[in-house]
Amino acid sequence: MVTAAYSYLGSSTLDDGLTLQTSGGPAAHPRFFTGFLTSPGAAATGLLAVAEVARTRYFRPLPPASLDPVVTAGSDRLRFESFSGCCGVYARLDVLPGGLDGEIVAHGTTNVDVNLPLQRALTRVGRSDPMHVAVGPDDLTVTTFDGPLVERKVPLPSRWLRGFAEAQVLTARFDPRAEIGVAEARALFNRLPAGDKSVLWAVPAGRSLRFTSRPAPGAVCLPGAGRLSALKPFLRYATGLRVYGPAVAAGSQPVASTWELTMPTLRLSVTLSPEPYRGFSGEGAVLESLASDEVADDADLVSALLSWDPTIDVDSLATASGLDSARVRDALTQLGTAGRVGYDVAEAGYFHRTLPYAADAVEKMNPRLAGARALITAGGVTVGDEVSVVASGAETYHVRTESQSCTCPWWAKHRGGRGPCKHVLAVRMARAGETAGTIAKAEAAA
Repeated sequence: MVTAAYSYLGSSTLDDGLTLQTSGGPAAHPRFFTGFLTSPGAAATGLLAVAEVARTRYFRPLPPASLDPVVTAGSDRLRFESFSGCCGVYARLDVLPGGLDGEIVAHGTTNVDVNLPLQRALTRVGRSDPMHVAVGPDDLTVTTFDGPLVERKVPLPSRWLRGFAEAQVLTARFDPRAEIGVAEARALFNRLPAGDKSVLWAVPAGRSLRFTSRPAPGAVCLPGAGRLSALKPFLRYATGLRVYGPAVAAGSQPVASTWELTMPTLRLSVTLSPEPYRGFSGEGAVLESLASDEVADDADLVSALLSWDPTIDVDSLATASGLDSARVRDALTQLGTAGRVGYDVAEAGYFHRTLPYAADAVEKMNPRLAGARALITAGGVTVGDEVSVVASGAETYHVRTESQSCTCPWWAKHRGGRGPCKHVLAVRMARAGETAGTIAKAEAAA
């Protein structure tokens, strides 16, 4: 496990305001944001939902985890993010510009603990109660009628970081699939069986959604309806429900999806992994983007061009960097693996985030990528036109070019549904290296 440890200047407190201790920063006592939240009851409920996801294991429930939601101050909004203890649910609360009555004077990311005393304080924030927030690297202070509460920091595990990267890549492929009113959403949630772990498919039907057991064009996968439970308390504030997912067809395998409750000042969403037993950290969606030789250099270039705009425009980055859009997206995937960017399905754009990880930790957190490079270094890859041969230890595997399939046990089990195996990756990387070498020789000859 790769972890990032923080130093704290003090403990969280609860007296005249709610204070969450945070860490680090560019100055001694800076503030990223200070001001009031214009929808205090909804914001408190949304933060409780993000905290509930962080402390819940939806698959094989265990005692509550004690992990920290991540908070980011962007140019005009605050974002609170978390993963479930099983890493199969990603939650995010976006406090939009209309939800802030104050100024974001700096940008940064930290993570805070939301334990039982803090949860109790947030449950007492009413719809019209004043709620003042100050976000900084030393603390996040929420002033309510109850007073301050200080929470101590715990290390952020690498599994969360891998989850951030995988969720970013998967959700970047999503499109809006349905939008319904809050009355229909409330009725829909009331029909969902609590704790259900089956895979359902939601199909637009009039002003609502109906559920089927089989996929169809236009459907959205609901893998484990019980994993939407954290959204339910927010229904009393929401104005509607939006659902996002990739394109599917009849016979499609389960896929991830995002379920988002909206109101003018806030958005609360949960993104579900393709099946209840699967965590985002093992999906392998990032591997293809990380396999090229130039992606690390591209990521350094794109990183220098990033700003703290609400969303990061790929076309603008492509123009500024001189890279094509595909290479920019691969670079953003590399940065996502280092905790630097996320993806907002509502605005169909990337956003800036900074977690204390370096990009050189990528291979440590993606063993298939490291394994593929080791196979190439050992000379175990023989590239062929239709079939390539990979020698891995005492075994030999065959990778078909057209189907990108492999004869290894990993491929037999997952059939490409959790990203490429290390043998397919190694062949792709070796083939790309051969192509680059041919081009270099041609340019030298010219």
